[in-house]
Amino acid sequence: MGLRLVQVNVKAGDDVALGRFWADALGWEVDTEEPGVSNIEPVGFDWPHPSAVCVDFVAVPDPTAVRHRAHLDLGTSSDAHHAELVARLTALGATPVDADVPWTVLADPEGNVFCVREPREGDTGPIAAVVVDCADPHAMAAFWGEATAWVVHEETGDRARLRAAENMGPYLEFLRVPHLKTTAHRVHIDLLPNPVDAKAAELARLEALGAKPADVGQGDVPWTVMADPEGNEFCVLGRR
Repeated sequence: MGLRLVQVNVKAGDDVALGRFWADALGWEVDTEEPGVSNIEPVGFDWPHPSAVCVDFVAVPDPTAVRHRAHLDLGTSSDAHHAELVARLTALGATPVDADVPWTVLADPEGNVFCVREPREGDTGPIAAVVVDCADPHAMAAFWGEATAWVVHEETGDRARLRAAENMGPYLEFLRVPHLKTTAHRVHIDLLPNPVDAKAAELARLEALGAKPADVGQGDVPWTVMADPEGNEFCVLGRR
């Protein structure tokens, strides 16, 4: 039994256009699952797999009504690759965000902030990390490590990061910030029970770890919305 981080969910005004931007940015392919939902994944990808997470873009009436508490970091392999990727993203419609950091901060065409990292040892794949703002990165690493069986790779005073036990795919990073946004989140994580029929047991396990059910107006859907101990919303996929 266990839970697998399988995708990142992003609220969008135009899921098709935003999905196309990110597919072109990452060199992935886009699949419109149903009206209002566009999914991007690596070409030839067999979902789910620990080597990558997919990204779902879900159309909502007003994506600007919610704020960012999680974002994506893109990886680069060299200074030249970093420069080429930033130039290509800008040509696709990304805009620079002013920040005094050694990496590049951009916003996609709908204003979702993301980072293009300077080359870092250990980064793999175009998505290097899913980064979550938090108050206590060590407590978050402990919760999410138990939830997913991911391994803690680094802990400092202001950051903790985990990765799949296979030591591949993106990191899940928790970054201490002084002022957390408390509104609904525009980006969240989706987990898949393994096996899917273990969903009820996994939900009970998450609650025992400190998660709570969350109501975001989802109605009668086959996934369950939860919130981690700091209120970060996430979904557990599977049958009702």
